[in-house]
Amino acid sequence: MPQDGSGEAETKASAEASAPAREDSEKDTTTAQISTFALDVDTASYGYARRTLQEGRWPAPGEIRPEEWVNAFRQDYAQPAGDGFTVHVDGARLPQRDEAVLRVGLQTRASDSAERRPANLTFVVDVSGSMADDGRLNLVKSALLKLLDQLAPGDQVSIVAFSDSAEVLATMTPLTAREELRAAVERLAVEGGTNLQEGVLTGYREAVKAFRPAATNRVILLSDGLANQGATEWQTISDQVKEQAAKQLTLLTVGVGRDYGDELMERLADTGDGMAVYVSSEEEATKLFTTQLAGTLDLRARDAKAQVVFNQSVVESYRLVGYENRALSAEEFRDDSRDGGEIGPGHSVTALYALKLKPGADGQLAQATVRWQDPDTRAASEAGESLSSGELSASLWDKAPVRLQVDVAVAAFALYLRDREAFGLDLSALGEHTTRLAAASEDPMVSELVTLIDKARAVG
Repeated sequence: MPQDGSGEAETKASAEASAPAREDSEKDTTTAQISTFALDVDTASYGYARRTLQEGRWPAPGEIRPEEWVNAFRQDYAQPAGDGFTVHVDGARLPQRDEAVLRVGLQTRASDSAERRPANLTFVVDVSGSMADDGRLNLVKSALLKLLDQLAPGDQVSIVAFSDSAEVLATMTPLTAREELRAAVERLAVEGGTNLQEGVLTGYREAVKAFRPAATNRVILLSDGLANQGATEWQTISDQVKEQAAKQLTLLTVGVGRDYGDELMERLADTGDGMAVYVSSEEEATKLFTTQLAGTLDLRARDAKAQVVFNQSVVESYRLVGYENRALSAEEFRDDSRDGGEIGPGHSVTALYALKLKPGADGQLAQATVRWQDPDTRAASEAGESLSSGELSASLWDKAPVRLQVDVAVAAFALYLRDREAFGLDLSALGEHTTRLAAASEDPMVSELVTLIDKARAVG
């Protein structure tokens, strides 16, 4: 494919070599007509890569998950009236002959903190030596103190600190005793190594002891993910977390730090039926804890999954962008014992497919369906939408909705950094498209994307 003319730097070559081997995900519809995956609202991959690029480093390909990049950006999907999903399906033709992009967008209804049920939050805070670097622990403490000011009187909080071992600084305490919780946060101090396994398990034990059936029960891990004591592999800790997830305890992992254990934190969040985010500044941490977390503590859906069935007479092959570690078999879609994703209020999930169309074929392209369980009753529901070839925008970059263009540009940038494949685009062309889209969307994140693409070109 075309290159940006900058050449391959040694840093990029070594990073590429470190990426895990993956199977080619392009599927021929004659043998794989159905695509199924668990929903995912993680955004940590984008947050960490953004920091890496801002520091003049090329992200490691193994840490780039394109779906998390797309899901980090604002969407404009309509919200449902109830607690399920709206399903939005659109697409556009690409400049390459008989190629197109298909977008499946899923949206839950937003809520404000006044509507939500009370919350039991167990914060598990890494206070190991590495948390002194870059002021990581100070960032965490500042964010927690601001969050305590945002929570409601019916909420309860417990705080666990861990280094070589774990210590409960505050058992589950109602927000009416806010000053006791603030004092516990102020006691957080750096010391020792990183026994993340003991910290997480101690946090879960505290959450189980104080579990309230009528409340949202969540464990929130704040760490750089650099475990060096106890079990340090994600598989071992993940197996233990999975047992707790079955008890309706969801896990949010909040990553911090220039050096970051991305795989461990992301895998724990997936196993813990939660999400993984990354913050690199006090501004980002404040936004997460005072705006996003307080408004999304409820759940809208448990074990949510998506399935897209392609029409073999129109679509020759397809490739799902990202979601590699969320893939399911077609049979698991309606198997309600199989884990999906936990989705909160106001969340959007976007999946992009690269399609090869059969020349001259016309008709329905695909049917997209989302299935989820009610957070309380576990009753299953489904919603769906389809798209025909005639509904495709005639040209992605000229005729398609701006938000669809932004999604493709974001995914293309992630793919270029990971695989050197970006819907036929190089960094120069991506920069031109995103510069235009930044003006059209008036979105600060798209403007930031322009800067990040420039940074990537400079690294090369």
